[in-house]
Amino acid sequence: MNKEPNTSTAASKIISKPRIISGITFIVLSVVLTFSFVSYLMNWKADQSQAGTMADKTVVSSNLFGKIGDWLGNLFIFESIGVAAFVVAFLFLVFGTLIFKKTYFKPWKTISHSLFFICWTPIFFGAVTGGEGVLGGVYGYQIMDYLKSYIGSVGLWMVLLVSFALYFVLEFNLRPSSIKNKLNDINDNTFGKLKGLMPDSEEEFEADEDLANEVSPEKLNITETPVKTDNDFSNIKVTQDFEPIKTPNKTTFVEEIKEIQPEQIVLSTETPVQKPIIETPAVKPADDITLNIEVKKEEVYVPNAEQQKSDDLVSKHGLYDHKLDLAKFQMPSVDLLKDYGNEEITINHDELEENKNRIVGLLKTFNVGISEIKATIGPTVTLYEIVPEAGIRVSAIKKLQDDIALNLSALGIRIIAPMPGKGTIGIEVPRKNPTMVSMKSVIASPKFQTADMDLPIVFGKTISNEVFVADLAKMPHLLMAGATGQGKSVGINAILTSLIYKKHPSELKFVMVDPKKVELSLYSKIERHYLAKLPDTEDAIITDNAKVINTLNSLCIEMDQRYDLLKNAFCKNIKEYNAKFSQRKLNPENGHRYLPYIVLVVDEFADLIMTAGKEVEHPIARLAQLARAIGIHLIVATQRPSVNVITGMIKANFPARIAFRVISGVDSKTILDSPGAEQLVGRGDMLYFNGNDLTRLQCAFVDTPEVERIAEFVGEQKGYPDAYLLPEYSSEEGTSTVGAFDPNEKDQLFEDAARIVISTQQGSTSMLQRQLKLGYNRAGRIMDQLEAAGVVGGFNGAKAREVLISDLHSLERLFDELKGK
Repeated sequence: MNKEPNTSTAASKIISKPRIISGITFIVLSVVLTFSFVSYLMNWKADQSQAGTMADKTVVSSNLFGKIGDWLGNLFIFESIGVAAFVVAFLFLVFGTLIFKKTYFKPWKTISHSLFFICWTPIFFGAVTGGEGVLGGVYGYQIMDYLKSYIGSVGLWMVLLVSFALYFVLEFNLRPSSIKNKLNDINDNTFGKLKGLMPDSEEEFEADEDLANEVSPEKLNITETPVKTDNDFSNIKVTQDFEPIKTPNKTTFVEEIKEIQPEQIVLSTETPVQKPIIETPAVKPADDITLNIEVKKEEVYVPNAEQQKSDDLVSKHGLYDHKLDLAKFQMPSVDLLKDYGNEEITINHDELEENKNRIVGLLKTFNVGISEIKATIGPTVTLYEIVPEAGIRVSAIKKLQDDIALNLSALGIRIIAPMPGKGTIGIEVPRKNPTMVSMKSVIASPKFQTADMDLPIVFGKTISNEVFVADLAKMPHLLMAGATGQGKSVGINAILTSLIYKKHPSELKFVMVDPKKVELSLYSKIERHYLAKLPDTEDAIITDNAKVINTLNSLCIEMDQRYDLLKNAFCKNIKEYNAKFSQRKLNPENGHRYLPYIVLVVDEFADLIMTAGKEVEHPIARLAQLARAIGIHLIVATQRPSVNVITGMIKANFPARIAFRVISGVDSKTILDSPGAEQLVGRGDMLYFNGNDLTRLQCAFVDTPEVERIAEFVGEQKGYPDAYLLPEYSSEEGTSTVGAFDPNEKDQLFEDAARIVISTQQGSTSMLQRQLKLGYNRAGRIMDQLEAAGVVGGFNGAKAREVLISDLHSLERLFDELKGK
């Protein structure tokens, strides 16, 4: 009889392979989604802006799974359901285990719970955060806003609380009857243990009493020895005979024990014990006692040897004067600045009344009532503060920003809803005839002249026409951005002018980086007074991007050296250190010196990032993180406020930011993390963000001739012999690690590769790979041989190597020389 083949086993094997592949795929997808979401939440601001740059290879992602992780996080978290996306990753894991027939989870129960959290978790986080951030996602914000518009904030929270309460009641069976049963079980367990400690019947009680009588002191022959004490009785016996108590049940036993009164217990002393004789000293009469009076003298501080030495030096020579080298230096006068005439704000009542009527009329058109309106006139804009009627939602007014701008026929309308610290909503409307804010008016203001700050900077005037002064030492670094021609360079000049007017050359030094080569060149005249540079360099103002890297690394060395000085002096910051040095408590022979503040000014940061990239970003970030305490502060300006230039690492260390007018709201969010800079009117109109509040300012105007006069006034005076010298820095990347060229070990394609490099004048390894169809390792070895032979220069980071030979004729002569060796 022929046996039929066992087809069922073969079929099961065929089915098991797709099942294994599918299960592993679901589990791997769950892991990838989980880690992509976690990495996205840690750097969501940078990753969100990189989500649309999948094809751009120059954009480097900070996500663990690269741009795919950015895309997944942006799709599931930001554009969808927020942190509830982790539930989706969990469902992938559940499906993967179910395919393997592993019943770790109950399928339908798990899916129903997951759908509940996917629906309600985004709405909950949207209500908590108010739509800010990514925790609730677009879905959570939209549903929250929809529910809030119909049932209000209280109704929204009631719906959320009732939903979650019903979930927990149904899931954990939290009905009143079940809670009561659990409490009864707890009571029974507790009192059951107490009842177990008592006898259950009268017989058990009598048996316990008989056992106590059998084990008595008389039967055990225990002799009591009287103990002498201070009391009148030491041997006490209880003569009360207790009759057997009948206890029909446990309750009467307890009640009868309670009825025994203390009077039924009689204490008697059969054998009197002799009282101990205690001798007490004779008490003297009060007249014979003498009173000894002792007055403790206050301990006199005795200084140690070092303190005594510093006190002697101060008493002999006085405090150290860091201005002594330039004792006759005169600070610039206000007369060097140009007077632009009357800068008082003129009030145009017709314009104010017209704008007020248009605003009120437009808001009434959209059923937004106003109970009060107030106008504050500034140099550039007028702030209209309105108080809406009761029941009017703030978001309803905020959505009318474009309609108000259209009705007023004005650009730069900005709505502040609500205004910080006030119960009003602000509408900023540009004036038709703005007033100029000159540098002379703000420098001569009492607020700046009497400012008690380490590095005072006067930016200009606020909307309320008040002079705005900030301390660079407390910022501690400043990031400036804005489109071309919107006042960024004037803002830098205003900052530098403010510092020069307040600080002596011995207290402040500038490190200036000017890739444009023309913006900061005016300050070259004050090189021996205020500028710092590397040793053996001619120009203190750095215009070559290759030298910027060495300068930044030199500043890092200066920072480390200053921290060593502070550590040895037991100081926490530069202010304490200089105070100790002025009091002559620090010995210059041990390397201590007076430390001036150093301000690094970079005019165009985007150009540095394009040419040097990480070589510039890393030292900038390191200085921004650590250099605050030792007096090194950074002012970085750029025209391109994109995430490629202003990366997350830089933004995290620059809490103080200034935004001039930009083109789009995306650029404004890149600088300030909030929109608004795209609504500015230009010409020095700016927003200042100090990490907490956003302030609109009109930057003070300082013209080029004014800066020239200040620089000439300072440069004509006696200065130091040279600029402030920074520590030397030798670039390790520029040194070649390639040995001498050996003609016997050269590659067969060495001469062909050399001709290609000379013809194209590009020393690129990737080009040799393409032209000669080589692998990277062989092309790299050939490039090293070309460097050893003197055809190309050393490794230069991300840029191509420098070609040292200009034509093929010179190359052939080099080949002949190499063959002759």
